Amino acid sequence: MKSIENVPRFLFVSNQVDDFLRYRMELARKVREAGYDVHVALPRESGLDEISSQGIVVHIIHLQRVSTGLVDQMRCWVNLLQLYRRLRPAVVHHMCIQPVLYGGIAARVVGVPVVISTLYGLGYLFCTYTMKACVLRPIVTIALRFALQHKNHRIIVQNSADRDFLLFRCNLPSDRIVLIEGSGVDLSLFMPEPEPEGVPVVLMASRLLLTKGVQDFVVAARTIRAQGIRARFVLVGEPDHGHPSAVPVDSLKRWHDAGDVEWLGFRLDMPALIAQSHIVCLPSRYSEGVPRILQEAAAVGRPVVATESPGCFEVVHHNKNGLLVPIGDGEALAGALVQLINNPLLRAAMGAHGRTIAVTAFSLEHVIDKNLAVYRSLLNWPSPLRPHLSERGEMN
Repeated sequence: MKSIENVPRFLFVSNQVDDFLRYRMELARKVREAGYDVHVALPRESGLDEISSQGIVVHIIHLQRVSTGLVDQMRCWVNLLQLYRRLRPAVVHHMCIQPVLYGGIAARVVGVPVVISTLYGLGYLFCTYTMKACVLRPIVTIALRFALQHKNHRIIVQNSADRDFLLFRCNLPSDRIVLIEGSGVDLSLFMPEPEPEGVPVVLMASRLLLTKGVQDFVVAARTIRAQGIRARFVLVGEPDHGHPSAVPVDSLKRWHDAGDVEWLGFRLDMPALIAQSHIVCLPSRYSEGVPRILQEAAAVGRPVVATESPGCFEVVHHNKNGLLVPIGDGEALAGALVQLINNPLLRAAMGAHGRTIAVTAFSLEHVIDKNLAVYRSLLNWPSPLRPHLSERGEMN
């Protein structure tokens, strides 16, 4: 069944199905309740049927998150251009750097009336200094500046460093930039739990990239064990295959077999894994949006150790709910972890403070309300138009 033609269309564009399902579906439902015909454009991944079954019309686009090939980039842009021309959405909300860049240009060409862009950080290209990155960075900055110059536009960033980049490098007026820290944590799933008994467990969960500090975590684990301190170091995640910073699988297996870390691979049971840990660590070497694992750790009441990288500052309040160390400083990282491994009372106090931060700043409801406020600032919304839309999405 086709959606009613006079119902305004609201299109989300994202680069990851799982992320949309877990953190944006409730936002999409709120938009439907306001009377919009809600669509989402995503790459072909598992989970599309689940989105479609909830009344959201799904469109498959060619989008490869880690590709910098010109053909792939052009194909993504053409996909979005054709989709916008066909759908004629009243509003498009782009999420993550590639949809923001290519979708923003397409929206300007087609004349989409209202555009919202959410940046989860500026990505690998803006935080590395390889020759390729140095060549592409100014080109992408110019293209991003054009993409974000839509006259009826709001840009949502998750940390102050990204806001400053847009202000000074993309020449955007401050009233178009909104700071919303994170994508939200479901506090009913990530609940405070007492520490487990036994040897302290240090958990790192992320995409397994060198820029996430995986190797720094392994070196810190070796350093701490060499000091005779008992602790388990658990690594959760899988390499982002094709990403230039992906940790080789052979290295992960070698570290696991040597006993440096316990590599568990990809897991979905993050509330349980965090509850089974004593400390959560993210020694990131680049600008994060706001790292989700740090927000989730705070919600469960676990102290965190992270680096002084953009995004981590928004979650980790030094000496309150965790410890911050300089980027790439393995000695400082090991020292901070030892401080928490040896002090259960400090862990408990920091964990309690972290839960308070999560409740006040990072709850899913809090983040959804802030996104809805952005929509209201651009739209005559909630709309008086509240039709009975099809309860079954369509796969296009």
